[in-house]
Formats: sequence, C-alpha cells, structure tokens
Amino acid sequence: MILSCQNISKTFSEVKILENISFHIEDYEKAAIVGINGAGKTTLLRILTGELSPDNGNVTISKNKTFGYLAQNNAVDSSHTIYQELLDVKQNLIALEDRIRACEVAMQSKEGTELESLMKQYSSLTHTYERDGGYSYKSEITGVLKGLGFDETEFNKSVAHLSGGQKTRVALSKLLLEKPDLIILDEPTNHLDLSSIAWLETYLLNYKGAVLIVSHDRFFLDRISTKIIEIDRTKCNTFMGNYSDYARKKEQLRTAAMHAYLNQQREIRHQEEVIEKLRSFNREKSIKRAQSREKMLNKIDVLEKPSEARTDMQLKLVPRQQSGNDVLSVEGLSKSFGSNRLFEQVNFEIKRGEHVAVIGDNGTGKTTLLKILNGLVQADEGDFRLGANVEPGYYDQEHHVLHSEKTLFDEISDDFPTLTNTEIRNVLAAFLFTGEDVFKRISDLSGGERGRISLAKLMLSNANFLLLDEPTNHLDIVSKEILEDALNHYEGTVLYVSHDRYFINKTAHRILDLDGHRFINYIGNYDYYLEKRNTMFDSAAASDSRRDRGNSQKNTPLSPTTAESANKQDWKAQKEEQAKLRKRENSLKKCEEKIAHLEERLKQLDQALADPNIGTQVTELQKITTEQAEVNTELEQLYTEWEILAES
Repeated sequence: MILSCQNISKTFSEVKILENISFHIEDYEKAAIVGINGAGKTTLLRILTGELSPDNGNVTISKNKTFGYLAQNNAVDSSHTIYQELLDVKQNLIALEDRIRACEVAMQSKEGTELESLMKQYSSLTHTYERDGGYSYKSEITGVLKGLGFDETEFNKSVAHLSGGQKTRVALSKLLLEKPDLIILDEPTNHLDLSSIAWLETYLLNYKGAVLIVSHDRFFLDRISTKIIEIDRTKCNTFMGNYSDYARKKEQLRTAAMHAYLNQQREIRHQEEVIEKLRSFNREKSIKRAQSREKMLNKIDVLEKPSEARTDMQLKLVPRQQSGNDVLSVEGLSKSFGSNRLFEQVNFEIKRGEHVAVIGDNGTGKTTLLKILNGLVQADEGDFRLGANVEPGYYDQEHHVLHSEKTLFDEISDDFPTLTNTEIRNVLAAFLFTGEDVFKRISDLSGGERGRISLAKLMLSNANFLLLDEPTNHLDIVSKEILEDALNHYEGTVLYVSHDRYFINKTAHRILDLDGHRFINYIGNYDYYLEKRNTMFDSAAASDSRRDRGNSQKNTPLSPTTAESANKQDWKAQKEEQAKLRKRENSLKKCEEKIAHLEERLKQLDQALADPNIGTQVTELQKITTEQAEVNTELEQLYTEWEILAES
C-alpha cells in the first residue's frame, strides 16, 4: 500500500464538504476519484498532498515513497524555455555528466594509483549515469513533449509567452519525467487534444507506479482506472473496475436502495394506518395494541431516500419548426491565418436530423469552422449555404454570446423579452440558479456556471440546427449525461466540436476528422471512427511493407495524401451507406406510425363491442369482429416488419 486515507472530514463556513472519507491506494494501482462539481474532489486532493489540513482524520504515505501532484493551475518557471523547464527535472543527470567530463579531463594528466582511483570513480559514475537513464533522458524529454502536443519548433519558446493550457501541459510533462511512486492528477485531459489524450492514456497504463486521477473524461477513466472512489453527498464509496463498471454497479445499488426505501415507506404507512384504525376503536385493548405498534414503529431505523440519478439540471431542446432536408452545404471552404493554413477546399453536406462531430488536433481549425458558419470569421475561399427554414443556435466554448456586465436575470430577460419574471426564474432554476444567484454578474461566474447559462439560452432559442463548440467543457459527469440525453432526443440537426470521446460515442451519427487540412468523413460514432482509422493505418502499413520488403515493418500513420486517397475510394460507399441508413429510419418511422394508427383503431373497436346498443345487432357485431381480425393480422405483419427493420 502506498497511500492510506482514514476518516477525513472537512468543513468550510459551516458547510460540510467531506465526512469520514476512507480509502487506500495500492502500489501500481490506477484509481480515479469521481463526483459532481462541488463534491469536494479537489479539496480531497489538496488534503492528500498536504496543501490543506483536514478537520479530522489522517493521511499516510508509505515510508520512502514519493508523490507528484498536478493541480488544475500548476505554476511553472516563466523565465525558462519549455525545454529548459523540463531539463530542470534531470539536474541530477546533468550534474553527473559534469562530473564524468571532469573525471575524463583529470585522467589525462594522472598516473599510477591516482589514475586507478579516478578510473574506479569514472566507472562508478558512468554506471550510475546509465542506470538512471543518462543516455536516453534527452530523447525522453522530446518524446513526452511531443506526446503532449508540443512541436519541436516550440521547444525553445519562453514559458512566459504560453497560454494557461500550454503551461499546464508543461507542468504535466515535468511531473511525468519526475516519475514519482504516486502520480496525482487533477483533470489532466483539460487542454489536451485527442491524440495527446491517447498518448497520455498509453503512458499511464504502462507507468511503473500508482496513479490517482480526478477527471470528468469518462472514456479516459474507462481506459485507465481499475478502482473508482466516489464522493457523494460528503461520503465516500469505493468500486472496483473502470468507470463503466462503476456506473453499472452504481445504478444497481441505487435501484436496490430505492426499492428498499419504497418498501420501508409502504410498511411505515401501513403500520400508521393500522395504528390509526386501532385507536379509532377507542377500546382499552385496541389502544394498548396501537401503543405497542407505535413503539415498534419508533424503533425502526428509517432509511434515507437515495439520491435519484440526473435530476438536478433540466435540459430539453425543442426546435421551433422543422427545417428542410438539406440543412448545410459547404463548398470549397478554405482558411488560413498568415502562413498557418488551417484547411482548404473543404466540401461536405449535412442533412436534417444528423449529429455530426468535428474532431482533430488542437490548432487545426475546428473552432474556426464553426465561427465561419456563424458569420463571426470570414473564409478565404469557398462558400456555405443554410437550407430552407434552418434556424441555427450557437454554443461558444468561450461564451462570447454572454454579456459579462449583465446579471443572469438580465441576460435571459434582454434576449427573451416575452418571458415573465416567473418564467425567467423557472428557467434559471432548471439550470441550478436559484434565489439571489439570479442576480450574479456573468463576469463572476465559474466556467461551469457560464456553460450552464449558455445551455439555458440555447434551450430557449428553439433553434433547429445547433452548432456547439466543446459543449462538455467544465460540465461534470452528471451534467454531461443530461446533455447527452437532450441531444439524443433532439429532433433537429447538430454539428459540434468536441474532444470528449465518450460524449461523441453517445451522440454522433457521423464524424468529420480534420487531418492534413482536409476533412475525412466517417459514418458512425467514435468507436467506428477508431476501427475504420485503424483499418486504414493497417492498409497503409501493409502497402509500405510490400513496396519495401527489405526494411523492417513499421506501423506508421497515414500521410494526409494517403488518407485523402483512401477517403475518396471509400466516399461513394459511405454515401450509399448514409442514404441506406436514412431510408431505413424513414421506413421505421412509417412502420411505427402505422402500428400506432392500428392500435388506436383496435381500441375503438373494443369500445364499440362494449356498447350495449351494438350487442343486439348481429350484422354490426360480425362486421366489427371481422375488422378486428384483419387489424390483428396486419399488426402481426407490421410487428415482424418492424423487428426486421430494427435489426438491419
């Protein structure tokens, strides 16, 4: 065991945050702490690392074990370049290098026993240098920086000129290079693109130490974690397995707890009714019986009502009107900023009802695309057209649609003047803003709060084409699930940028991967994208192997040209598959409408048979029963047809 946490409690301003929190982390274990925003996850990490003292309880780290902590806003030395900041981690090896060089120089002028002594010293120093990775630390630094999204041209950039997200990546790089026995990470995937997150996953999976993570990235937690530590209403529960295992077990426990609570409540109500009835008899024996039952009832350990899943934020997206089938058409779109070319000659279409995710590395132009489509940025070349009756709604990750000087109440009332004060308060309450919170200024809100108010405005807009830029940023897991449900029930069209792979898996029908200045189309969710991309990689690797059998095989990524060629070959098949999918969905909808119509007709026929006036009319009865048989036969056929369509 590397870390033990026993009965930790913490209160701020008489508000209890943590109560009797206990768990432990074993050597080499990969564990995650989960809970809603404000549950106390970061507070717990600060207690574990000694930054904050608990009111009660203690934290024990095993003797001679080290830990490293990446907070959400880690500080780095602004006087260094990126590479110098990471070299700082390897000062022991740099000092060894200096001693080895000094030893080499000294040996040139020594003889006899002095030379022999220096040679022994030299041998010991080089052995230590080799054992501690002296011959590979520079390539290790380069590998970590590249893995976390830095290009070699950026290595000599001053830390002072980096964004907050880039500084966090530098801090994470330092921590990984330090290789403590326990790595503690608070939201490590923030500010990382998909390829960097995938690299970090692989690194942590192979890390020869323990890892403790706080994260809202469920795909990341599924890949990394073997234990989930849940903070729920100040208490702690531990679940073995990854996030999906935890979610499944949590739902089972919640269901069982709710059943137990409801059964107990029914029994309590029953006993209270019996007691009341016995008292109403107003007899000595009956009153004694009532008193006896009452004593037994008072001894019951009343179960607390379990928390219900996803009942806090209320989000329902309903379009004002249906758009035409052709929602968006993009032709020959190109955009550069100076010498930085983002994308060129982009062509794609979006049909009504599609949910399309745009993915790609940081800085490739995903957000710029959405800004062009919203008229906030001008394209260099090309054009786009919105279809008939298309009403776009924009969710901006930087929340420029909000007015920092306004209060929450004014933000809603100014944009939606037809709403009454009560209606505005109800909307804000649905997004967890109650009481005096509605008079907070936008400028004083946290990132998560700004995200919720932006979602509230989006819900009120009644748009039928949503353009969302990183909509899950700053949302906790419960809020993400609520947003997923809202989008999956949304009857309009969605185009969004996201690096949340779990969210993409749950909501995307199609993926546009911005790679090599072009968009590569994948019809499916994130799992399909990975499968298809890996197939393309394997095909490229096999092709390279056939061209050069003398070289050892390499599993290299597709070049943009190869990917583009493979995409063109597959485009026709994907378009046909997309058309087939739309045809199947239309057939399913028509089939369901027929079934609903016939079931309603059966109800009408049943009501007719129950009419006493018809009961004496033999001819009419025969007519109704004949129609009943025909409707039942047709329904059976439709049920069979529906099952075939649903399985195809």
